[in-house]
Amino acid sequence: VVYEAFLRVKANKGSAGIDEESIEEFEMNLKDNLYKLWNRMSSGSYFPPAVKAVEIPKKGGGTRTLGIPTVEDRIAQMVVKLYFEPSVEPFFHKDSYGYRPNKSAIQALEITRKRCWKYNWVLEFDIKGLFDNID
Repeated sequence: VVYEAFLRVKANKGSAGIDEESIEEFEMNLKDNLYKLWNRMSSGSYFPPAVKAVEIPKKGGGTRTLGIPTVEDRIAQMVVKLYFEPSVEPFFHKDSYGYRPNKSAIQALEITRKRCWKYNWVLEFDIKGLFDNID
C-alpha cells in the first residue's frame, strides 16, 4: 500500500516541501524511505512535519497561503486515503462533489443545470472567507 501510495504521489508530481526533497530525490533511496515511513506509520510513531507556506495570489486581489507537505507526508496522506476512503465513501450524499472519487466540478454544474429547468427556485449562500474565519 505504501508503494502504491508513492506511485500515486509521483503521478501527481508536485513541489518539494519544507525539507526541499523532490520526488526524484526521495526515489533515489526509495526502498529505505518507504520502509522507514511504513515502519513509523504502522508503529504509531509517524508525525507529519511542518508544511512549506507559499503565498498564492487571489483573483480578486490579495493572497492566500498554500501549504505544501513534504513528499514523505504526501505519501503518508495517500496511504491513509487508500485505507479510509472506501470505508466512508458510502456515507456521503450522492450530491456531494467536493474532493470525491469519480466526481468533479463539471458534474456538479451539470446536475445544477438540469435542476434549474426542473425547479422554479434557487437557494444560494456564500460564506465569505469561511476558511479564514473558522477555528
